[in-house]
Formats: sequence, structure tokens, C-alpha cells
Amino acid sequence: LQPPTVMPDSIELFDTTLRDGTQGEHVTLSARDKVRIAQRLDAFGIDVIEGGWPGSNPKDQAFFEHAKDLTWHHAQITAFGSTRHAKYAPEDDPNLQALLDAETEVVTIFGKSWTLHVEQALGITLDENLELIRSSVAFLRAHGKRVIYDAEHFFDGYAADPDYALTTLHAAAEAGADTLVLCDTNGGSLPPTIEQVTKRGGGQFD
Repeated sequence: LQPPTVMPDSIELFDTTLRDGTQGEHVTLSARDKVRIAQRLDAFGIDVIEGGWPGSNPKDQAFFEHAKDLTWHHAQITAFGSTRHAKYAPEDDPNLQALLDAETEVVTIFGKSWTLHVEQALGITLDENLELIRSSVAFLRAHGKRVIYDAEHFFDGYAADPDYALTTLHAAAEAGADTLVLCDTNGGSLPPTIEQVTKRGGGQFD
């Protein structure tokens, strides 16, 4: 693996306002609104700004079209998406292609950490899920992208099967992911649990 882009003793600020922040009730932003907010976040000193999910809607697509022609003084813009669909090879997957088409230096993809989601939502085996993670990360890295890997529902997955949840992190890291994000997607984990699990997970990558 290449050395991580961000040194282990630094703190990187990752902002999701332009994606998660637009999912609230009665929240509607135009592409122009999103550009203006991103510029304010850049001026504020945010390191990585998640611009949206390219290919999912015209508004996000328009944002990335505008963003690539602008000068960002501090922040990097990242496109967001998922690991490939099981029925597609990486090079044929529409989601991964949309991430490349966004022309951002950084891409953020999420994958499944929870056995429940792998077997019931995706309807695939646990080993097949690991291959989705590996091949998706490796494909994006091969195209010169910095890859931030979001381990979706990580703490729920860890509670159900700690070894498998950690194995998904290893799959992403071995494929070249620059940053691993342990997502408390449901927001139900208490701080002591977050500390304990993060210490165990992080200790495996020293």
C-alpha cells in the first residue's frame, strides 16, 4: 500500500452538508446554491467537501460540472457513491463510471459492514461482498483517485459479527483505500462503544 495521503496524527474535516444535509424535510438546494455553500466551506477551512452522488440526479451532476472549473483554495471536492453492483464488473458498473465522470481527485464509496445487509439487502454471500469492496476500491485507485471508504453501519455490523466487520475494513485497505471511515449510520452507538471499537479497529492498521 502507498502511504496514506493524510498523516495519522492529523485531523481531517469532512463535510457532508451538500449530500446528507439536503435529505432533511423541506430542504432544497439548486446546483448554484450547492456551489456557493461549497465555496463558503472552502473558505472556512474544510478539508474534504462531499458534493453529492453523481449520476443520481441532474442537480448533483450540474454541481460537479461547475465545481471542476472553479479554484478551490483549501478543500478537495469528493464525489460519493457505492461499491459496484454484484451483477457488473467494475469497468461496466454505472455507479463507478459516474464517479470517474465527476472528475474529482477524491472519491468516497460506501460498502456493507453488516452481515444482515449483505445477506438480506444485497442477497449475496459474505465473501462476494468482500470482493465487491476490493474490486471497487482497486478500480478507482487504478484510475488515480484518492479513495475514502465509508464502512456503512459499521458499529451495528461490529455488534453482530466483529470479525466480519473488521474483515471488510481489511478488504478496503488491502485494495488501496487511503482512508477508512467507521460510520455510525444509525447514530445509536454510545461514546464508550465508539471508543472501544475504534481502538480495536484502528489498532489493526498501525
